[in-house]
Amino acid sequence: MFTGIVEEIGTVESVKDLGDSVQMSIRAKQVLSDAKLGDSIAVNGVCLTVATQEAELFTADLMKITLDATNLGRLVPGSRVNLERALAVSDRLGGHIMQGHVDGTSALLSRTPSEHWEVLRFALPEALAAYVVAKGSIAINGTSLTVAGLGEDWFEVSLIPTTLADTTHGALQVGDTVNLEVDVLAKYVERMLSRGVLPDAGGPVTGSSSTAG
Repeated sequence: MFTGIVEEIGTVESVKDLGDSVQMSIRAKQVLSDAKLGDSIAVNGVCLTVATQEAELFTADLMKITLDATNLGRLVPGSRVNLERALAVSDRLGGHIMQGHVDGTSALLSRTPSEHWEVLRFALPEALAAYVVAKGSIAINGTSLTVAGLGEDWFEVSLIPTTLADTTHGALQVGDTVNLEVDVLAKYVERMLSRGVLPDAGGPVTGSSSTAG
């Protein structure tokens, strides 16, 4: 699990094509300070497993499905990526609960600068529209953000200078592809409604219960 609070920006060192998969090496420092083989690190919001590790370098294996469903397949040596270690039980939940499982990709439509913040508008894929609400949470390239504006086929986020400087969002160009992860709670609610698990307003909760005695 992750919270979408990016710890540092890493740099892709190498991308090795293995035919049906890719081995990617990423240079980083902070996220490797206590990392071990097998640990999870979110790269642009994608949960990857540390396969090998050196002082300031780790490698991860990416399957074809990961390359096809995210923007990681577009990365080349020199690409900058958002990095976050998996959540520890004792950590503060500064963002929102994230799984590191990308639900889809989107493209940056526009950037509107302001004196103290910048508004970024992204395309909203039809398949994800039901899970995105105004003032709700959404993860963009692994960053927990609040939906500031919402249209039928777009949504906006307002970024403060700290976010622009400490993540890769500051360098995004119109047309760039980003990874999206919607709030997992919305997906669970949809699934329960479709199965008739949730009650009508004011009705009893469907399911079994037991009483100790």
